[in-house]
Amino acid sequence: MLKQVQQDDFIIIKREVKMIIGIGVDVVEFQRMKTLLEKWNDIFLNKILTQKEIEYCVAKKNIVQHVAARFAAKEAVAKALSIGWSGSFRWKDVEITNDDSGKPSVVLHQELQKILSSKNIFLSLSHSESTIVAFVVIEG
Repeated sequence: MLKQVQQDDFIIIKREVKMIIGIGVDVVEFQRMKTLLEKWNDIFLNKILTQKEIEYCVAKKNIVQHVAARFAAKEAVAKALSIGWSGSFRWKDVEITNDDSGKPSVVLHQELQKILSSKNIFLSLSHSESTIVAFVVIEG
């Protein structure tokens, strides 16, 4: 967090230093996600996404791209936490939302929310026609 301090004729910018707890990245191939959705559709959506995420994705022109982005983001969060699929990670405990400008963010639920309540989670999503990438940094 940046803090601006006025001192005489100078403005001093101070940054509160926090440690990076974890980073995670995931890449999803558009065609692979399209195939999964064609085969499993609602079963897959309901297993991976929250109701709010499903509503967001189905309202978009390219549902596959938006589902893939959320899938990649959740995978990147799991990697940043270094917990993998040990059983303590649940898909719906990580929710990806967007603000009015489209900026994505991570909302945590259940145990993850309790564990990471004092941490900052930064998420970046990007895509091409064939690939979706998610990058996560957890700071605290």
